[in-house]
Amino acid sequence: MLAIAPLLPSAVHAAAPQVRTQAPGFHRMLLGDFEVTVLSDGTVPQTVREVATRTTPERVKDLLARDHLEDPVELSINAFLINTGTSLVLVDTGVGGFFGPGVGGQLQQGLRAAGYQPEQIDVVLLTHIHSDHSGGLMSTTRRAFPNAILQVHAREVDFWLGREDTAKGAVDPKYFEEARAMVEPYRAAGKLKPFGNGDAIVPGIRATPTPGHTPGHSAFVVESRGQRLVLWGDLMHFGSVQLREPAVTVAYDVDERAAAFQRARAFTEAAKRGDLVGLAHMPFPGLGRLGAEGKGYRWIPANYSSGQRWQGANVTAE
Repeated sequence: MLAIAPLLPSAVHAAAPQVRTQAPGFHRMLLGDFEVTVLSDGTVPQTVREVATRTTPERVKDLLARDHLEDPVELSINAFLINTGTSLVLVDTGVGGFFGPGVGGQLQQGLRAAGYQPEQIDVVLLTHIHSDHSGGLMSTTRRAFPNAILQVHAREVDFWLGREDTAKGAVDPKYFEEARAMVEPYRAAGKLKPFGNGDAIVPGIRATPTPGHTPGHSAFVVESRGQRLVLWGDLMHFGSVQLREPAVTVAYDVDERAAAFQRARAFTEAAKRGDLVGLAHMPFPGLGRLGAEGKGYRWIPANYSSGQRWQGANVTAE
């Protein structure tokens, strides 16, 4: 009997190359009649023990280790696009090119992948004017959102773009230069519209003052058909640390005492109400709820939906 040789390929193919990049990041959810799309601007590495204040490097290391993390930690940079059906509102714009190649700067890719063009944005809201939230306002020398009205708290505009020097001494001058580079082109074009405490932006979206991290830092409350999402901006940076110990502050806080107060108040309210919250620097998509746990809190990520049930989800019989 003849032995049968095994069938072998005529040539050995090399393994497929590794890609090592993420796809453009967007995540959709419904909030009543509104569609919310979280856009990823990428990540930025942060050495938490060097920027966390009102704590110690050893304590930070211990808290990170509980979540299997170690310095430096990659923080997400998240922005939130709300389609109300009549307006397209973008909350924060990511860092743009301010942090250099490979760090952030991916928001425009995510926006287009989600099915939108920057020219469609009606309103850009800033929680505050730090460069990782306002850096995406410009595309080289052009306004990245040419048809949008830019809205930010009046106190924030006065602080970063104003002439007065009150409370500015301890703040790195580069932040003022970056703020002018991003916001002035919108003001020069007549597109800057500051808002005040509690102002309604568009129907279903209102601002609420949360000063501390910056003088005009604001959160935004988004409500539709009894559903509520609160966009917190930088009320929290490092979940592994500040959820367990909300009194921990960061070196970027203009007024760390006020920042800690606003965080404590927001955490208490969110845990009590069960609010869905959106955070700029929690792991993408940064949506979840808070549950009280001992003297701190735990993060409960929003449950994922494939979107198939969205069809007819808000349809009522006529």
